[in-house]
Amino acid sequence: MKYWLMKTEPEAFSIDDLQKRGTESWDGVRSYQARNNMMAMKLGDRAFFYHSSTDVIGIAGVCEIVREAYPDHTAFDPESKYFDPASSQDKPRWYMVDVGFVEKFSRIVTLSEIRETPGLENMFVTRRGARLSVQPVTPEEWEIILGVAHR
Repeated sequence: MKYWLMKTEPEAFSIDDLQKRGTESWDGVRSYQARNNMMAMKLGDRAFFYHSSTDVIGIAGVCEIVREAYPDHTAFDPESKYFDPASSQDKPRWYMVDVGFVEKFSRIVTLSEIRETPGLENMFVTRRGARLSVQPVTPEEWEIILGVAHR
């Protein structure tokens, strides 16, 4: 099993939305590195659900990969804000995965808390300019974050 961190703006899609729906497609990713990370995801992999661009930035809970990467249909839809005329159904450029709800933490594990926690100094999300929306998390980082969240 691999571990990941997936960023979203809670005004667009939050951990509460995922909890209500149960499962959801993670569409609209338009970064090649993030796309490649999603293409590396396997069924059962776990991801931290990270709220960005909000008052309290940080990890809100956990989701699980319930469907491996498949073409992102929003790239083919001219009405979508994620439309990409260079992507076609024959040669898709963008992919998405489906995630399922696992757990909402009782509180957000904040970015500042992550930065201050020993063992997380090299976590990708703590790096300046680390805007990547889908990032790997090491097993050690995963366990440390869970420990912080469940205190």
